[in-house]
Amino acid sequence: MNQIAAHYQDGHVVKGHTNDFLPAKDSFHLEPMDSPAGGKPVEVRLAELKALFFVKDFTGDPQHTRSQEFDPSKPLAGRKMRVVFKDGEIMVGTTQGYTPGRAGFFLTPADPQSNNERCFVVASATQEVALI
Repeated sequence: MNQIAAHYQDGHVVKGHTNDFLPAKDSFHLEPMDSPAGGKPVEVRLAELKALFFVKDFTGDPQHTRSQEFDPSKPLAGRKMRVVFKDGEIMVGTTQGYTPGRAGFFLTPADPQSNNERCFVVASATQEVALI
């Protein structure tokens, strides 16, 4: 079961668990973290999302200042990429599977201290995607 934070294009965020997310599917189910035990999962439509963050924990470190720099002492897996979302947020990381025209792609953050293990970027929520 994956811990995720679903960031919607309208700005709201729903945190919870999923076990049926597949990049090629239009939707998946999310069990919100604040739902009662045995609560019904909600359907999440990919087209409504900005990005899906696979997180280490749900609280993160509020004191952490996000870095857009790669750790020079660590080898990189994939190609370096810079993503600018339509809301102005910028993410820098690496990808192993970016193909223009697809619904989205995975990005591993450059920041080694990030609470995000990886992120599925929804292509329709981006303003610019560039290999760097």
